[in-house]
Amino acid sequence: MTDKTHQKTLLLTGASRGIGHATVKKFSAEGWRVLTCSRQPFSEHCPWPGGEENHIQLDLSNPQSTMNAVQDIRSRLKDGMLDALVNNAGISPKGPNGERLTTLTTDLMDWASVFHVNFFASVVLARGMKDELQAAKGAVVNVTSIAGSRVHPFAGAAYATSKAALAALTREMAHDFGPLGVRVNAIAPGEVETAILSPGTDKIVEKLPMRRLGQPEEVADVIYFLCSEASSYVSGTEIEVNGGQHV
Repeated sequence: MTDKTHQKTLLLTGASRGIGHATVKKFSAEGWRVLTCSRQPFSEHCPWPGGEENHIQLDLSNPQSTMNAVQDIRSRLKDGMLDALVNNAGISPKGPNGERLTTLTTDLMDWASVFHVNFFASVVLARGMKDELQAAKGAVVNVTSIAGSRVHPFAGAAYATSKAALAALTREMAHDFGPLGVRVNAIAPGEVETAILSPGTDKIVEKLPMRRLGQPEEVADVIYFLCSEASSYVSGTEIEVNGGQHV
């Protein structure tokens, strides 16, 4: 257990919009300090305390840049403790007309970029921050997707397979990090109302058991649960956050 006077710290990738944005606001409201990583500079549209000085501009598609960022992140941890790492960043390239890219149409370089952002960055950051996570008896949450377990009409093949790999990685990490006192879980969102929804999503929503889109805040609440003491004996699991879409 950590000292009750200790302000908890979250490291979050992909914070600038959607689920990431809602996650920062949730953790900030609960009194956490949030370090954010994204390839964009800090935006004035991200209204949370200390946002600009706690932002690391980082291109996760570049493995060397991701590895180099670990030392920068460490230097920002005043007590050498990281209470949570949320690997939320994800990319899904589209074709020239916005179409889904398949195993036949995805360029090899696009496969590489997608896997670096969606999969390898999670390994690099978790391994790089291992000691800090162990010191805090912290938690890791990997954001996968419903597309990791089925062919999705909009998510491309590279995105889907990277998310399936991330789900498997979650199990492996839970096994490896568990002896360090670090829990590792995943959440698999379905159709969530964000700025990057594809045309035609309404047809999917019509068939969902709950008949509505999820809200980013609903996903952020589950992420917070997995990083809190309320889930202190939960590790190695993937929680579906999709209104019953998986059933």
